[in-house]
Formats: sequence, structure tokens, C-alpha cells
Amino acid sequence: MLITPAYAQAAATGDTNSMLMSLLPFALIFVIMYFLILRPQQKKVKEHADLVKNVRRGDTIVTQGGLVGKVTKVVDDDQVEFEIADGVRVRQMRQMITGVRTKGEPAKADAKDEKAAS
Repeated sequence: MLITPAYAQAAATGDTNSMLMSLLPFALIFVIMYFLILRPQQKKVKEHADLVKNVRRGDTIVTQGGLVGKVTKVVDDDQVEFEIADGVRVRQMRQMITGVRTKGEPAKADAKDEKAAS
């Protein structure tokens, strides 16, 4: 008398519409992350690989350590030899190069210098 009989409940049917709506925010976040983070990073890596691959003798390079020098010899696919002072040559891994200025490319002037010259 104190215990009421338990009646079998109908099994809860998985509503596909509600499941789709619950997964939609996760998919949306992934798409946003792809376009804001992953795609630009892949583009940057590809540009750096092209930059490093096209280093030639006579180019002025900037390394991650801050050294600036002129390429004297391309040793192999992984190393470059460059001169940082008269008679001082250094071997550097190509992947450690952050910037390349070709022989004919002038150094970039700051916006302050341009205003002062005007």
C-alpha cells in the first residue's frame, strides 16, 4: 500500500534535431578557430619556407638571434654561411633565418624617419 506500482515508461527516443542543435556550437567554434588561427598560421609557415628556400649568395639575412649578415655561401639544403663582419663567417641553419633582403632591396625606413625628412 505504501509503495506504488512502477509503470514502464516509454523509452526516450533520441530526437536528432536536438542532438544536431547541441553539436552545432562545437562545429561553429571549430570553423571559427580554423579561419582565425589555423589557416593564417599555415600560410605564414609556407611563406617562411619559401623565404628560406630562396636564399642566395649575396643576400642580406636576419637571424632569430638578431645577427645581420651577408650570405657568402649556401652550404647545403640545411645550412647557410654568412659574414657578420670583415673576415667573420658564421654557419646558420636555414630555419633560423627570419628575414631576407636581396642585394638590390633597400632597408625599410621607419615612418618617423619619413616624416622628419619631409
